[in-house]
Amino acid sequence: MPETTDILIYPGCQLLDASGPWQVFASANEEAERHCYRLRLLAETPGPVCTNGGMTLLATDALADTDAGDTLLIAGGHGVHALSDAFIDTLARRIAQTPRVGSICTGAFALARTGVLDGRRITTHWRQAERLASAFPAVRVEADALYRESGGIYTSAGVTAGIDLALALVARDHGETLASRVARELVMFLHRPGDQAQFSEGMRCQLESRGRLRTLIDCVLADPLSDWDLETLAEALAVTPRHFQRLFREQLAMTPGEFLTRLRLESARQMLSEGSAPLARIAEHCRLGGPEQLRRLFQRRYGLAPSVYRARFGTTQETRSR
Repeated sequence: MPETTDILIYPGCQLLDASGPWQVFASANEEAERHCYRLRLLAETPGPVCTNGGMTLLATDALADTDAGDTLLIAGGHGVHALSDAFIDTLARRIAQTPRVGSICTGAFALARTGVLDGRRITTHWRQAERLASAFPAVRVEADALYRESGGIYTSAGVTAGIDLALALVARDHGETLASRVARELVMFLHRPGDQAQFSEGMRCQLESRGRLRTLIDCVLADPLSDWDLETLAEALAVTPRHFQRLFREQLAMTPGEFLTRLRLESARQMLSEGSAPLARIAEHCRLGGPEQLRRLFQRRYGLAPSVYRARFGTTQETRSR
């Protein structure tokens, strides 16, 4: 039997938080050529629901009037903060009856109000992470992730990360092969792992650096695999290496060496996903020492070995030819 998968919306929800995951499950049905998922769009009452972009979605059922399905995902959006206590109570009762529950983006605020996130490691949109952590101190908010699972509760970062979460659920339900086929159908380069950062290390450093250091960061990002080292970077700013390290830590909360390693690991991760080059060649190209050092650094940074990452998220020769 198909699994009943509900997506909960409300006035002011984010359109893509609802439509993105919906399309993943709908495409899974098409790619599998069978009815894997029975989809329902729920709201407080059936009928039109205006999203925060102005487009209207048509809710098919009321949350309170339907039997619990197998999965319930709550869309994010600024309207989540206007949900009534009565609606949250209804949501809490439904959560207690639903085997798998999750949120997209700021949908985590609705889950947090029910108490189901207390003591759990969760994520949300990086802009809202501090607000969520402040409002719900019992929740362990970890913004540097695309999606998280904690005790059967799933949360994701903003907007397109909901698609990544939905793909992860398809992979869990029906295997990585189907999830990869859905990703290709949606013209997504690959299905990203949940622990991947919400945005690149380079982008984060661009956002957080300022003045002459920001200019230098831009230069490094333009050529991350060049022969950068502490002395070269310090010389570019006409300061001593010691002063440069202090400046780097003050603005970016890491050492220059950590910054370069993270950039080079991102390059290695891209090479792993795009081709079949051996680890020794990748390590040399990305200035990460030898294959053993690459394995150690990659495992520490991404939580899985390079070979496992390539097996899960790499693009095979067959896929590239198609």
